[in-house]
Amino acid sequence: MSQVTEQKAAVVEKTVDLLKKYDVIAAADLFKVQSGMLMDLRKSLRGQLEIKTIKNTLMRISMEKAEKPATKEFIKAVEGQNVFLFTNGNPFKLAMNLEKSKVESFAKAGDKALKQLTIPAGNTGISPGPMISKFGGLGVKTRIESGNIWVVGDTVVADKGDEITADMADLLQRLGIKAAQSGLSLKAVYERGMIIPGNALVLDVPSYRKQLMEAAGGAFQVALKGEYATPTTVPTLIAMALKSAKMVAIDAGYVTPDTAAEIIAKANAQAKSLQQKVDAKPAQ
Repeated sequence: MSQVTEQKAAVVEKTVDLLKKYDVIAAADLFKVQSGMLMDLRKSLRGQLEIKTIKNTLMRISMEKAEKPATKEFIKAVEGQNVFLFTNGNPFKLAMNLEKSKVESFAKAGDKALKQLTIPAGNTGISPGPMISKFGGLGVKTRIESGNIWVVGDTVVADKGDEITADMADLLQRLGIKAAQSGLSLKAVYERGMIIPGNALVLDVPSYRKQLMEAAGGAFQVALKGEYATPTTVPTLIAMALKSAKMVAIDAGYVTPDTAAEIIAKANAQAKSLQQKVDAKPAQ
């Protein structure tokens, strides 16, 4: 018993040292995470963070000893089995790196579909037997050909967010369709007393990039219409001014090396138009 107590005390002591060294503490769900995956993650992110598997009770004690505010709120937000990540880096960048490190895996009963799942038409390579009823239970039309089950047409068996049943999980695995992901998913991040939920950490970068580009384009157009001079707008404003000045000069017939050709062309077109009208006038 005393040995267990000493081990826990050692864990708390080491954790307190980590809490003093790092400002950001992230709690990640250990569901579907294999030990080999953690080892690979440690190698790929070495120098950027430290990964420790610590019980929530010991983490709470450690945070209280390190005098971290909002400790109880953080522990409540990360209930369940966790692995804790300690870093001084940007928590949003950490979340994105963890998302990129995830790998596709076969779904199990109870998992949620990450996207729309479709069983494609063609030869499944599965022999007829009990599996036919599993196809039928999912609304997949089949036929028997050359001793195998063939799917008649592409069939959607689940939409994003749908729960995957045991029969569906078995069928998808037999067909080699990986419908789940394995990797660390952040539950929450603690940074200097502030708690950020995991679902707020994963950013839709393409969407934000598109919005930013649209905002920049809109601001540029407003600046041009308002003739607001900046290093970005000045070249375009000068080009617009030159174009306007040239049009005014052409309309006024003011001849310069830049306008002469267009004034002559305009006069020639007007002369031809007048000639056509004269020629079209009936003789009296």
